[in-house]
Amino acid sequence: MTGQAIERLLRDLGPRAVAAVARRYGDFVDAEDAVQEALLAAVSAWPAEGQPDNPLGWLVRVASRRMVEQYRRDDARRRREQIVASWSLARPDSPSGGDDTLILMFMCCHPALSPAAAIPLALRAVAGLTTREIATAFLVPEPTMAQRITRAKATLKAAHAPMTMPSPTAFEERLGPVLHVLYLLFNEGHATSGGSELTRADLSGEAIRLCRGIHNELPEDPEVTGLLALMLLTDARRHARTTASGDVIPLADQDRTRWDRTLITEGVALITSALRQGRIGQYQAQAAIAAVHDQAPRYEDTNWVELLALYTLLDKMTNNPMVTLNRAIATGMTHGPEAGLAILDQLGEQLGDHHRFHSTRGYLLELSGDETAAADEFRAAATGTMNLRERHYLTTKAACLTRSEEQRRPGDTQDDR
Repeated sequence: MTGQAIERLLRDLGPRAVAAVARRYGDFVDAEDAVQEALLAAVSAWPAEGQPDNPLGWLVRVASRRMVEQYRRDDARRRREQIVASWSLARPDSPSGGDDTLILMFMCCHPALSPAAAIPLALRAVAGLTTREIATAFLVPEPTMAQRITRAKATLKAAHAPMTMPSPTAFEERLGPVLHVLYLLFNEGHATSGGSELTRADLSGEAIRLCRGIHNELPEDPEVTGLLALMLLTDARRHARTTASGDVIPLADQDRTRWDRTLITEGVALITSALRQGRIGQYQAQAAIAAVHDQAPRYEDTNWVELLALYTLLDKMTNNPMVTLNRAIATGMTHGPEAGLAILDQLGEQLGDHHRFHSTRGYLLELSGDETAAADEFRAAATGTMNLRERHYLTTKAACLTRSEEQRRPGDTQDDR
């Protein structure tokens, strides 16, 4: 088994091991620290000794031993010795997966933590996302996010949060942050912030599975329904977003016969039922946007007027600069690229050198006919993204625009340049 394959496996097993160890011993913070040590041990041992028959059980046993050793070294916890001695390190039962993961997610969204602290902690514990990936999602520097997660773990430990599903009242109170965790988890799977692949189906699939679990508990909640619809309608396009070799295919060029019509049908039915309740929220608005795209037979048939209205509503709801970027595109497609570029001019200071700002400017500049400026923006976007597939697409796009512009220059030769 290659080192890269082991790394992918451990990334998948890590959150499940944390959930199992935390459930067994009732201490999430210590469990996460112990599992991190177990993961490091696996990276060292498995390439030489081979992958164990039950890799999850191996991680849980090693992490459990780390916890036992820690408690035994801590004089202030000598009273736990009898409990420690009774702990079994036998092979764990196969985890229920959904139950443990949902419990862990709701525990991370404890009321002792603000959403700004709870959501990153849950992404780290449940999804196994790196601090850099989480920082990218929140548009903050990585050191800032690292401090935030460290403080959140300390607060949760001090609150003695139990590894149990909250009461119905507490469940409702924590629902908002939990849905946001699932939303960000899905987004990271749909378009990874770094690495050599455009998507991570394991993350988006897990987000859908967990959202289905919550929807089963709250089928009448319009935002839960809206989030599930958004995920399904977005994931329906996954297979058409890349070539066989993994290169990016933009929405305008996708083969729509490869879109999953079963997911689209289910997603449209869900968002239709949610909107009928008359309590529209941000996930419903985003699902409605995805439905407009999915129901267009061709890119040319896209209803940009409807999309602009939905993005305008969503922008007012969220005040999120990433939403404003999409509103700028819809504006450009409806009223002309110059109108979209005018919106972007108001975002430059807020987004700085974020690659999505540059790629959006590049798209609108290309529509306006300014291919030289568009190529510059695409190159700037390529420099800013950590995803290798996206970087390759943006670099290639810039090169094609530059070549096209040069070919149109009359009498232009290598000597002239």
